[in-house]
Order: sequence, then C-alpha cells, then structure tokens
Amino acid sequence: MASTGIPHFHNTGGVAQIDIGAREFMCIGALPPFDHPHVFLDMGEDSDIVCPYCSTHYVYNSRLAADAAVPPAAVFAPERA
Repeated sequence: MASTGIPHFHNTGGVAQIDIGAREFMCIGALPPFDHPHVFLDMGEDSDIVCPYCSTHYVYNSRLAADAAVPPAAVFAPERA
C-alpha cells in the first residue's frame, strides 16, 4: 500500500495492460473530465484484475513501488487534478 494513501491509476492511453506495484488501488478509467466512477479494486492474492467499468487489465509487479506503473503515464495524482 502506498504510504500517502491509495494509489490511483488510469488508462487514458488505451494500452492493453498496465503493470502496477499495488494490489489495492483506485481505477479512474481516463483522465478527468472523461473518468468513470473512481472504483477501489483489490487483487487479493491474485496477480491481476480487470476493472469492471473500463476493462483495463492491471497486473501486479512486485518490482514497482506501490504508486508506480508501467507505463508511467498511467499514474494519477488526485491532489494535482
């Protein structure tokens, strides 16, 4: 888990897969104003999850920091919105 809160990710670029360093996070779909409801997703013990709103496929990567993603542009900072 990120030390400053729940990490948020988006798929504005429409990539097939986003690797992330967190198993618990928020998906916002696309950048505002085109975002969907911000949903909390929890992979549990699984290594991937698909967002039920936008169908983005998120894959857990233990080598990444909790608030990091590949591609890096998929990270969303709500405080900067």
